[in-house]
Amino acid sequence: MDSNHLGPTQGGESGVDAGDWRSQLQPESRHRIVNKIIETLKRHIPVSGPEGLSELRKIAVRFEEKVYNAATSQSDYLRKISLRMLTMETKSGTTTALPSMSGPVSSNQP
Repeated sequence: MDSNHLGPTQGGESGVDAGDWRSQLQPESRHRIVNKIIETLKRHIPVSGPEGLSELRKIAVRFEEKVYNAATSQSDYLRKISLRMLTMETKSGTTTALPSMSGPVSSNQP
């Protein structure tokens, strides 16, 4: 069913190119990318036990598949994943840093 979604593209040659980059991407590469996504998620989402890790893996696999199917090229695929991971790191860093920075400032005021 997902392969039907990949078929129609916005140009005859781009459809061939899109399929070509996917066939050249090794399954091991996708597995490594999923593992990197899991590592990023583990830094930002509390995990308890094997069931929590299993849930993170499901999230990472779904995310990777969604990007894989939507990407127009391998560079687009890598760019989209990198951007999402960077966004998560940035948002998480900002939200974590703000409470710790504002706590001491407000407690020092009379």
